[in-house]
Formats: sequence, C-alpha cells, structure tokens
Amino acid sequence: MNIPTNLLYTKDHEWAKIEGDVATVGITDYAQGELGDIVFIELPQAGSKVTKGASFGTIEAVKAVSDIYAPFSGEVTDANAAVQDAPETVNKDPYGAGWMIKIRLADPSQTSELMTAEQYKALIGEA
Repeated sequence: MNIPTNLLYTKDHEWAKIEGDVATVGITDYAQGELGDIVFIELPQAGSKVTKGASFGTIEAVKAVSDIYAPFSGEVTDANAAVQDAPETVNKDPYGAGWMIKIRLADPSQTSELMTAEQYKALIGEA
C-alpha cells in the first residue's frame, strides 16, 4: 500500500499536501481500495468555503457512497474537474492526478492536527 511520507493524513482517510498557504487534498490509497471502483465524484466549486471536519463532497463507488471531509477550514481555490469527468483516476493515481480540491488555509495551525505517514500506517494497521 502506498502511503507517501511527504503528506499529512486524516482519520477519515484524506491526505493533504501543504504548499505555502494552500493544501491539495485527496483520498488515500487505502480509501480508494476500500471503496472499490469509483464511478462518480461530486466536488465544490472554486470560491466555496469549507469547514474543517465537514463534508465537502461525495464519492460514489460500485459498492458504497462516502462523504469526503475537509482536513482544514478555508476557501476552495481549485477543484479537479478531471476526476469528475473520469472518477476512475482516483483508483489509478490517488496521490497524483486523482487529487480532489485545493484549499487556501484559513488557519495554518490546523495542519498540526493531522497525522504523519507513520501515524496513518498505525491507524490502518500497516505499521
């Protein structure tokens, strides 16, 4: 299972890559594997506000529909239209082309509340 060490993770299986005051967010390899074949993704539009811990979209797979949760509060600066057009991209490349949204952080200190790769591995039993 792929768990990049340069990312931060949530208990709800989202990942975040922090660059300055913007975080790129997606779901983990573990999450896409548990969901199975992803067939539909609903994301907010750029300019939308998101709240830490609240759902910002949904992801639908053949066997389940799940909410996607914001790891931070802030403003959506970009949503990945490519994954809405080709949701299977998330199954193939969850940490690259399968990213979901970019959030301009309202409170950068919220990054300290996320898990490292090692902590996330322990959460999912991969440690």
